Amino acid sequence: MVEAYVLVTIAIGKVHDVVAELSKIDCVVMVDAVTGPYDAVIRIKSQDLGDLTKTVIQELHKIDGVIDTTTAIVIDM
Repeated sequence: MVEAYVLVTIAIGKVHDVVAELSKIDCVVMVDAVTGPYDAVIRIKSQDLGDLTKTVIQELHKIDGVIDTTTAIVIDM
């Protein structure tokens, strides 16, 4: 299992709509709109790194209003 936080930059005026769409994605376990340099933070649980990559590229980036993402993979310490 791979978990990651994805920091999302969203177009002006689209935050509400994008957050609603992000919450519909199966492997997304948390979505929060935030202040600061990013507009939303999501947490994803995927089977493996390949599945995580597909989710970010094929699902997140296709949502109207998503400008950019930064992915931080959770590591075990």
